[in-house]
Amino acid sequence: MSKPIADLRREYTRAGLAEADVKPDPLAQFREWLTQALAAELPDANAMTLATVDGAGAPHGRVVLLKDVDAEGFVFFTNYESAKGVELSHDPRAELVFYWAPLERQVRVHGTVTRVSTDESEAYFRTRPRGSRIAAWASAQSAVIADRAALEAKVRDIEARYPGDDVPRPPHWGGYRLVPAWLEYWQGRENRLHDRLRYVRAGAGWRLERLAP
Repeated sequence: MSKPIADLRREYTRAGLAEADVKPDPLAQFREWLTQALAAELPDANAMTLATVDGAGAPHGRVVLLKDVDAEGFVFFTNYESAKGVELSHDPRAELVFYWAPLERQVRVHGTVTRVSTDESEAYFRTRPRGSRIAAWASAQSAVIADRAALEAKVRDIEARYPGDDVPRPPHWGGYRLVPAWLEYWQGRENRLHDRLRYVRAGAGWRLERLAP
């Protein structure tokens, strides 16, 4: 490494974020920022870190993909029997983090996760490529497996079971929606004097507050 990690730094100079710049509804504000990230053609603009805790209170994080954001919250899909699925069954509180480095922006979303309806899971599953639908059956997500060959053999078994395009949704696979209690919008600024605006639920609406960087 040519430079010590402690010396790696850059200034954030693209933009500021004032209270007058943001929408009253934090979910509308998120859709605006996501649209801008997509317009900038950022790779995996819908990627987000999902943080959960296990039954012992130990934190766990991983990157998953946002598949919808609506008036209620943020939707993603996974195996209900995976590590994150088990953790969410113990404690539905979770946090999402989006980081769009070229735009010098970060969004944190903290709230409670619930499963989406069966109809919503079915509708999304039907839009997935056949290979992804096969994989949902073949992979016992987060479980220890013997080797790659064992996984590929399972894929072949599922492909033989469902030779056509009609691959049904596994009962252990579906969606979650994180309903936010608060959302923080971060815009990088010079000298680490970043702008941080947080929306906090207040009755039927939201309270907007500024945080020290």
